[in-house]
Amino acid sequence: MTGWTLESADPAVTLRLPVGASKTVGRAAEADFILEAPLVSRVHCRLTAKSADQLHVEDLGSTNGIIVNGQRVDRTTLKAGDTLMIGRVALTIAQQT
Repeated sequence: MTGWTLESADPAVTLRLPVGASKTVGRAAEADFILEAPLVSRVHCRLTAKSADQLHVEDLGSTNGIIVNGQRVDRTTLKAGDTLMIGRVALTIAQQT
């Protein structure tokens, strides 16, 4: 499957997005990916896998924001090797082929 993988060691989390998918991340049941962790908002952000080489992240008005490679952003394009912080969860971005 072509797409993207976001992985965290602590807590152990793996999120997979095929190309064309758009998923929300948060701690509430209405989020597509539920992330039970400190500082994660009910519906925190949206991940969109536009293509095999474009993964976008957008903050959805979360309390604590999103941080990519140490910088707080409202939205950006992620690439393999980037680190996305959602609350206290550090997710490493990888491409699937």
